[in-house]
Amino acid sequence: MNGNTLTLVSRRRVLGAGALAAAAALAAGPASLAAGAQNDSFSFLLLGDLHFDRLEHHDMEWLKREKPNDVRQVENYSRITREVTPALFAELRARVRSERDTAFALHIGDFVEGLAGTPELARVHCKDAVAFLRDAKLERPFLFCKGNHDVTGPGSVEAFNEVLLPYLAGEAGQKLTSASFAYRRGPALIAFLDAYRPVEAELEWLEKTLAARGDARHVFVVVHPPLVPYGARSNWHLLAKPADSARRERLMDLLGEHRALVLCGHLHKYGTVVRSTKKGPFVQVATLSVLPGPDLKPKNEVEGVKQYGPDLVRLEPEFSPQTETERRALLAAEAPHIRHYEYADLPGYGRVTVRPEDVTLDLYVGLGKKHYRTLSLTRLLTAAGG
Repeated sequence: MNGNTLTLVSRRRVLGAGALAAAAALAAGPASLAAGAQNDSFSFLLLGDLHFDRLEHHDMEWLKREKPNDVRQVENYSRITREVTPALFAELRARVRSERDTAFALHIGDFVEGLAGTPELARVHCKDAVAFLRDAKLERPFLFCKGNHDVTGPGSVEAFNEVLLPYLAGEAGQKLTSASFAYRRGPALIAFLDAYRPVEAELEWLEKTLAARGDARHVFVVVHPPLVPYGARSNWHLLAKPADSARRERLMDLLGEHRALVLCGHLHKYGTVVRSTKKGPFVQVATLSVLPGPDLKPKNEVEGVKQYGPDLVRLEPEFSPQTETERRALLAAEAPHIRHYEYADLPGYGRVTVRPEDVTLDLYVGLGKKHYRTLSLTRLLTAAGG
């Protein structure tokens, strides 16, 4: 977890004549996104950070020397990849087979842990991650955006471009030259935003893509870091620096204008917020799929707009004491714009159901289909004046 920048990508495995039309529209570029519109309802699986990892993916001497604070994290993620992640994908596969309206799985970045230490190991890391997905046999496309860990460490950017990006292109059914794309399915337009490329060009791309939404009833924006701070690490959202304030306001207004549903991660905490702008409200949902074990319960639950503010720093009292004043100020500045707020330590996954008239999210904690709650994202927008 860490970072600050931006980009986009799309994909889909063909699932009938409607899917062919959507794929053709996407291949032609943002201007044709209005083509191939469908009214079909569908669902997709929502996965947070996964951090796929194995100890053999790392030059451990390099890691101990260059990133000593990440050694324990690498060891933990390698254990989770070995002991828990296969069971998670087995559960997802069973859901796909029993819930036939599942169109794809959507992952919000940090697919791999990165930090391999050498270009050669970075490529092996990415190749093993792709092999894991193929062996998991989800039988649906696996779409993802770029996370900071996906491009961290020597040779990681090249490994992403040479291994993960071609895999994503195949899953999306598009020719991709960057991790930046739009995907049309039924009543929804889904824009995948790469937060690790220069911001200005990506903002322009997003503006043009959303302007070409055509008859899409719902707009999703998928990006790794949050766009709205929602917890103790309130300086970890995109465009958090004072010098970026004008660009951030431009992005907030764009999302509000299109009543966007933002899906993100990065902080390894669950959070749903509704944020108002001059152009209207938008919803942000953050999630996490690094499961320390199968049997988990929600912790540190916070709910209600009155709970949003500077005192959220208490949720992680040992995090970066030297930045507490800055983080409090960021939360205080954001508080007047918040219209809905909830937060929890909630490792798990989600299932998003998209209908022409609404979008709902079912959240599950740990494994075993343990349902946490159902949210109507469209009702949240309506309640906030959207």
